[in-house]
Parts: sequence; structure tokens; C-alpha cells
Amino acid sequence: MYSALPDILLSDGAQQQIAADCRVLVEQELSAKSGVSASALKVAYKAVTTFAAGYYQSTVESMVPNLLHRLQPFWADFRAAGGGQFGDYLVKRSEEVSESVLAVTDDMAQWSQRGSIVKAYNAVRGGAGKHIEAALPAVGALVEKYAA
Repeated sequence: MYSALPDILLSDGAQQQIAADCRVLVEQELSAKSGVSASALKVAYKAVTTFAAGYYQSTVESMVPNLLHRLQPFWADFRAAGGGQFGDYLVKRSEEVSESVLAVTDDMAQWSQRGSIVKAYNAVRGGAGKHIEAALPAVGALVEKYAA
């Protein structure tokens, strides 16, 4: 088991595999959502995946190192606490974890040259924390899959 999440990326092809699993996780989470806030999220997702061909895949892949870095303090604390399920641990700290994860996308949006992508992101940013919080059990399972 890895003690430092960024070390996972030392394995050949790990970044691409994690990114592929992240894309699947996003699609699963989106398909399970309904209501007005879900509609806005789905429109933003469609904008990113449709109007910027290849952008979504490469962006998710480029986010993986930063996401692992942001999750590292939680992983270290989880391991020091003696285990259980990492997803359960993340849920107990859901607000803190979601803000840490959103810091990655906030930074990307700040420096992006793609106005339509930034506009779509800004449209859903206000409610993004609750969507991330809902996905934390799956995020924890994904991390454990690669950290084991």
C-alpha cells in the first residue's frame, strides 16, 4: 500500500488508468443525478465534452497529480487512524475534502484560455461542493484501488 498517493504515478500508465476511472466515475455520478441542479451540471458537462473535443480527457488526465496531492493529507491521516474505508473517512470530512478538490479546478479555471469552458465551470461552481461530497465514497474506493 502506498503511503504517499503521488507515488502511485510512478507505475507505468497509472495516470492514464486513474484518469479513465475518474471519467467513468463522473459519468456514473451524473447519470444518477436529477433535478434542476443536475440539469445545469449535465449541460456544463455536455458543453465541455462536446465543444472541446479531446479537452475533457486530457484535462482529467492532467488533473490526476494535483488531485492526488490534494488528497494526500487526508490519506495520511486515514492511514494513521488505522484504516477502514477511505470513502467513509472522506465523507466524515466532506466539506474540507470537497474544497480541497475544488481548489484544483478553481486554479485551472483561473488560468484557462477557453472562455466557454470557464463559463460552463462558473455556472456550476456554486453547487459543485455538494456534488463532490456525494461522490466521496466512490472517490475513496477509486483511491484505494490504486493505493493498495
